[in-house]
Amino acid sequence: MNHAELFQKITQKKEFSQLPKKDVELAFEKFDKDQYGDEEKVKLTRDLLRKVFSVFTSQKILNIKDRDEDAKSKRILRRPKLNPKFNSNEWILKKHLSTKERLPYYEELYSKLLKDFKKSVTIFDLGAGVNGFSYKYLGNVVKNFSYIGIEAMKQLVDLMNYHFKQEKINGKAIHESLFEIVKIKKYVKQVKGAKVIFLFKTLDSLEMLRRNYSKELLRELVPLVDLVVVSFATRSLVKRTKFKVKRNWIVNFIEENFDMLDDFELGSERYLSFRQAST
Repeated sequence: MNHAELFQKITQKKEFSQLPKKDVELAFEKFDKDQYGDEEKVKLTRDLLRKVFSVFTSQKILNIKDRDEDAKSKRILRRPKLNPKFNSNEWILKKHLSTKERLPYYEELYSKLLKDFKKSVTIFDLGAGVNGFSYKYLGNVVKNFSYIGIEAMKQLVDLMNYHFKQEKINGKAIHESLFEIVKIKKYVKQVKGAKVIFLFKTLDSLEMLRRNYSKELLRELVPLVDLVVVSFATRSLVKRTKFKVKRNWIVNFIEENFDMLDDFELGSERYLSFRQAST
C-alpha cells in the first residue's frame, strides 16, 4: 500500500477518523520504516495515537451530542438542552480520566492560578480534552472571562461547542493540531486584554509525537500571554503509583528561560506557572 492508502486505513477507526492530518502523519512517520510491514505500520500508528489522544476518554462521551440530537428529533426532549442523563458538567468531567482526577480540586486550583486575574481574562486551553466543562469553576473565580479550548479530537470539540451553545456560555472550542504553531499563535494574537494559557497534561503527549516540541511551543507562546500553566500527572492512572520521573528536562528549561511563579502539587497533578522573563 502507498502512503495515502495506509493513512486512510489508519483513520478508518472512528476514534482516529477526525484527528488532524498533521498529528496522524507525525505518528505514522515513527513507523514508516522498512523493518515494518504495512499491517504493522497501521497497528503501531494506531497504538501510538491511542496513547496520545483517546486513552483518557470514555467512548460514552464521544457520541453524546449525536445521541442527544437523535432524541430531540424523536421529540423525546421537551427543550433544546443536553439529555438530562448527560446534563451534568461533573458527569462529563468524570468520564475523561484526566479531568476526573482534577474534579475535586478545580475551585482551589483556579483560585490559586488566577488570583491576579479576578476581573477579566481570556483562557486558552490547549489540548483541552473536555476541560471546557469546568467552566462554572472558572466563573466562581473570575468575574469576566472567556474560554477558548483548542483540541485535536473533533468529537470533543463538537461536544464542548454544543454545550456552550445550549447553555449560552461565552466559550468556544477549536479543532486544531497543536503542531500547527502558526495557527495557534494567530488565535492568541487575535484576542486583546489579559491572556492565560493552560497546558494541562499535554506536553507529554506532544513529546510522544515530536521530541522537544514542547520547548518550541513554549518559546513561541509565552511572550504572547500574561501567564502559562503546564501540568503533569504525578501518579499512574491505573495503578495509582507515584511516578519516579521528575521531568527535569522541562522544569530546567522553564527556569532558565522564563520567570517561574509557582510549582505545586494538587491531587495527582503537578502544576508549573510562569511568564515571560522580565527585562
